[in-house]
Amino acid sequence: MEVPIAPPESLNDVANDPIQSISTEKIDLTFNSNSIALEILAHCSSDLISAGLDSHVLSFSDEWFASAANLITPTPPISRPGVFTYAGAWYDGWETRRHNPEPFDWVVIRLGVASGIVRGVEVDTAFFNGNQAPEVAVEGCYVSGEKADERVRKHESASETADREGEDMFWRTILPRQPCGPSTRHAWKIVEGEEGKQKPVTHVRLLMFPDGGIARLRLYGTALPILPENPETMFDMASAQNGGVAVACSDQHFGRKENLLLPGRGKDMGDGWETKRTRGEHVDWVVIRLGCSGEIDKIVVDTAHFRGNFPRSVKVFALEGKSETDETAPVDANDKGWVEILGEQKMGPDKEHEFGRTSGLTNVEGKVWRWVKLVIIPDGGVKRLRVLGRRIER
Repeated sequence: MEVPIAPPESLNDVANDPIQSISTEKIDLTFNSNSIALEILAHCSSDLISAGLDSHVLSFSDEWFASAANLITPTPPISRPGVFTYAGAWYDGWETRRHNPEPFDWVVIRLGVASGIVRGVEVDTAFFNGNQAPEVAVEGCYVSGEKADERVRKHESASETADREGEDMFWRTILPRQPCGPSTRHAWKIVEGEEGKQKPVTHVRLLMFPDGGIARLRLYGTALPILPENPETMFDMASAQNGGVAVACSDQHFGRKENLLLPGRGKDMGDGWETKRTRGEHVDWVVIRLGCSGEIDKIVVDTAHFRGNFPRSVKVFALEGKSETDETAPVDANDKGWVEILGEQKMGPDKEHEFGRTSGLTNVEGKVWRWVKLVIIPDGGVKRLRVLGRRIER
């Protein structure tokens, strides 16, 4: 029996395909920034449309059975069998009416950052079985300035741009039309081709052919923030909205590390970083790549909502980047290059703890840092970490 062998040119086609399907079991490995694979760390990814990042739904074609806003909920979808609303069965996702007379249903979402490069798409049809979206596509556009949302709304229901040519098209294809199955996480990696880097977007449009339900939409990518022009302006260099990324941590059993860099103080313990209980001597840590290189003036460790499970104390370390384009993450917590900038400080419950150059910080005067490591002793939960400073061009 002969075994068919793929010709070399077909293998090259797969390698050069700008859209690569990711199997369900490899989605987190591919897009979760806690992986130490250099290929992943080269573009540490954030969910650019997470509701926690202040992204929001601008408009939609229909949401009869379930709200389009559920698509960007940061937590995984849940199921409530046997629960019904006036419209029908309760679903944790976006679900439209049957028998759509148009080619597709759509929802328009504004990114939670000024703009971003989309490097991966995840469409989760969890618990939609028999009513899932048969096919999906994702498009994007770049519209900035005043009344940007209003300008985007004028094109919200424009005809599908997939397979259409011309630079004058408002919507640009990010993910061409792809099939979806029931109650499954689907994901695709957007690969940079020979033509150059992916173009930034400020808004995206999810297309669902022709109707049905989707639980979650994740757009993994790199934030492109608008940083202060004045070099003396102090801002939060760790904020996800300013390009900061939590790239690795020792543990995130109860709450994810990415939550540390979200805006605001959150709503409960669920949107902070929390590790599991430990016994004996122990420390937990998280490594953060700042949105830019800069001098650090103040650090804020916020334990909001953590009242019986806050860390006993914390330390903060910093590391210089080789250059502004160096994205190699020092994920080893014991790396000898780390410099302590905040000695061990006692923590309290439900409180913002501030440390400045005259109140705890050391080794920051005249130093330029690109990486920060928060160490909590021995374990516990932290809501937010703020690293306020001034941008320094490298």
